Amino acid sequence: MKLAVGCDHAGYEAPHPYMPAIIAHLERLGHEVIHMGTHGSESVDYPDFAKLVCAAVLDGRAERGVLLCGTGIGMSIAANRHHGIRAAVCATPDMARLSREHNDANVLCLGRRILTLDLCLELANIWLETPFSGGERHCRRVEKMG
Repeated sequence: MKLAVGCDHAGYEAPHPYMPAIIAHLERLGHEVIHMGTHGSESVDYPDFAKLVCAAVLDGRAERGVLLCGTGIGMSIAANRHHGIRAAVCATPDMARLSREHNDANVLCLGRRILTLDLCLELANIWLETPFSGGERHCRRVEKMG
């Protein structure tokens, strides 16, 4: 799968930058990763990188997106401003699974400052492996979001 990924400076916070590890993990799983930035720990504005990832998903350069900031909340708010994006902040395996099964989320948002790297990788695995259920009630609800 082609994935667009992006983060703000939190993705590169010391002592263990998460974004390079997440990208390496996704590539080991066989995904093609398009890194939309940022590429370092200098303070940047997360909406700029949410916009780049969402544009890649919406124009077909990527099938889905993964965003990382301090909590995942800012990225999800910024991403969900784009018509056609269904971004979900996930902090538990059930949230990751249900965001795909019920909401057909096309962008996963993770929080560097609230999740361990291992949990981020686990959530990404679940989110990428879980298909949309396609159930009538879920399709109806997703359709209402546009």
